Amino acid sequence: SITGETVELLEPYLDMEDYNLETAKKVCGNVAGLCSWTQAMAYFYGINKEVLPLKANLALQEGRLAAAQTELNNAQIQLDEKQMELDQVQAMYDSAMKEKQALLDDAEACRKKMNNATALIEGLGGEKLRWTASSKNFQNQIVNLVGNVLLATGFLSYSGPFNQEYRNLLLQLWKKEMDNSKIPYSNDLNLTGMLVDNATVGEWNLQGLPNDDLSIQNGIIVTKASRYPLLIDPQGQGKIWIKNKEKNNGLQVNSSFSIFYMCVI
Repeated sequence: SITGETVELLEPYLDMEDYNLETAKKVCGNVAGLCSWTQAMAYFYGINKEVLPLKANLALQEGRLAAAQTELNNAQIQLDEKQMELDQVQAMYDSAMKEKQALLDDAEACRKKMNNATALIEGLGGEKLRWTASSKNFQNQIVNLVGNVLLATGFLSYSGPFNQEYRNLLLQLWKKEMDNSKIPYSNDLNLTGMLVDNATVGEWNLQGLPNDDLSIQNGIIVTKASRYPLLIDPQGQGKIWIKNKEKNNGLQVNSSFSIFYMCVI
């Protein structure tokens, strides 16, 4: 309730030299407290005059702070919600990128497979002609199989005692008879290739058999014919070959009058 007018009225007294607590105590101890109180109230008024605007401003700023804090809290809530949405979108993005990379890898794998398939198809396309020719050749072999087998069995049964010239002559005579009887056979028939493979021939050569056609034919007759072979072998090549070939099969060798009769048992 102190006003500025009251303080102005008190100022002349407050400015007096003897208006203080010590002097008042000398006059009256009870009044001394009132003197000190009036000084304090005047001082309080001066201080409070400056403090009131500050308090008002403080209340205003506290109100603004509360409003700002409320806005901050609301903004924080929105930020948390947006962060959650961002996390969800980021997870979706990461999943989409992972799926995209997987699709890219699959596409690259498919591209490689397509390239390989294209190369294979192109390669197989080049084989089509060969397969067609092979198929036609197989059909011809089926048709000519009876005659070819007949020539092979005749060669094994009757060609053993003769040299290369007479063997060829026998084949020509047999082919002539087969033509008359309309028995089909292959004109380019290779009896050696029909009766033995190259790997076996190579093994025979390693065992000591010469590599000429007559020796290979003799080897075929020895190994394929059902009867025991008789080898007239002045150079000893046949003996060396048979001994090497049958050394693990219990070969027995009998010699008489310098003529070697060798039989595989």
